[in-house]
Amino acid sequence: MANIHATAVVDPSAKLGTEVEIGPFCVIGPDVELGDGTMVHSHAVITGRTTLGERCQVYPFASVGQRPQDVKYHGEPSTLTIGPKTTIREHVTINPGTEGGHMATKVGANCLLMIGAHVAHDCELGDNVTLVNGATLGGHVSIGEGAIIGGLSAVHQFVRIGAYAFIGGMSGITADVIPFGMAIGNRANLCGLNVVGLRRKGFPREQIHELRQAYRMLFSSEGTLKERLEDVETMFAANPLAKQIIDFIKTESGRSFCVPSNAATPVS
Repeated sequence: MANIHATAVVDPSAKLGTEVEIGPFCVIGPDVELGDGTMVHSHAVITGRTTLGERCQVYPFASVGQRPQDVKYHGEPSTLTIGPKTTIREHVTINPGTEGGHMATKVGANCLLMIGAHVAHDCELGDNVTLVNGATLGGHVSIGEGAIIGGLSAVHQFVRIGAYAFIGGMSGITADVIPFGMAIGNRANLCGLNVVGLRRKGFPREQIHELRQAYRMLFSSEGTLKERLEDVETMFAANPLAKQIIDFIKTESGRSFCVPSNAATPVS
């Protein structure tokens, strides 16, 4: 049985799992589905075709599933899906997808969206992603598993952030950031690898050492990016971390790549 405060407004059509708790003055819409053990604290609003997995936490004044901030949106039945054990802190806003995108916004499992973060329409976040206070994602942004987006940072629409990348606080990201990369600044440059994050996640020391070698080769000043990428792919074929970067760069994208400030400009 769900535990619903007397002042909460919960549509009879909403689907509530077992041991769901809904606090004072919350509003839960008709097409919402809350997984087992999910807790919605006071004054939160969850609406739209929105599904939350089990044991999520939604804190006061969060707005989840309201119509996208896209003037082309015309009421199409798009969705928002949030994975289990994800925490949505105060004043976070998350919008569903649009017809111009994938018709879906997706947030992975065990994510932490801190105070005031914004996830726009058609974004896709992998598992264990952290958006620090005030981080903002434009529409159609893709964030890989384990990435951290620093406080008050803004990610331009259609940009990809690779797995386990780290974006420094107050950065403006207008280009794709490779997996495991670190980027910082207004119109950010790549400033190395997120070695501290890799160590904390338990990646083997040898893999990290080889990844650093691959990174230096990839962003050296010799030859073109295509030539350097081919060399890295040949030399580090057995390294799964290097392969993630190689696959990321080879995947078609509408954006250029975020590179070190002293690197040759790569092809788009």
